[in-house]
Amino acid sequence: MSKRVIRVTNGLAYLLHAVPWRETSLLIQVFSRDHGIVAMVAKGAKRPYSSLRSVLAGFQPLHLSWSGGGDVKTLTRADNAGLRPLSGRTLMSAWYMNELLLSLLPREDPHPALFEAYDAALIQLAAGSAAASALRRFEWILLHETGYGLEGAPPDFDDPASEPELRRSLRERIDSLLVGRPLRTRAVLMALQRL
Repeated sequence: MSKRVIRVTNGLAYLLHAVPWRETSLLIQVFSRDHGIVAMVAKGAKRPYSSLRSVLAGFQPLHLSWSGGGDVKTLTRADNAGLRPLSGRTLMSAWYMNELLLSLLPREDPHPALFEAYDAALIQLAAGSAAASALRRFEWILLHETGYGLEGAPPDFDDPASEPELRRSLRERIDSLLVGRPLRTRAVLMALQRL
């Protein structure tokens, strides 16, 4: 039994992960506001003059079009939808969020509120705001959207006095969900902090 072929035009999304596939293409995973995490092939994206080559960048909002009926769709178009200039430590925070999304969300399960939280966190990071506030808010919403949230009302994410306890509570919950699948970005960040 074949799956129904879907066509999406100009879906708002972020590139989470890309790996080379064959000689000139990429296998990518994107986080789409209306379709969740979607795997797709970007044919010819590695060619020097491909229009996809300069557009498919991490942490930048994209308008993507794709089609397909299987587990891996075919990217048909990609356009920039804004700019989130990240560098240094903010890149580590953004990679951490990507890794959480890829580890905790099933494919093609939309979470518009989580998408908005991810976008807001990237805007906050790009503006040079405190990464701790952006990350705690994102982690809180991720846990609630996936059904594993902490009890009680949302805390004041901008309160530096409550941040260490909030971070501990959120990390404990996230670690309990990631048993046997440690996050690489956290290990890299901890190693860098020891230097």
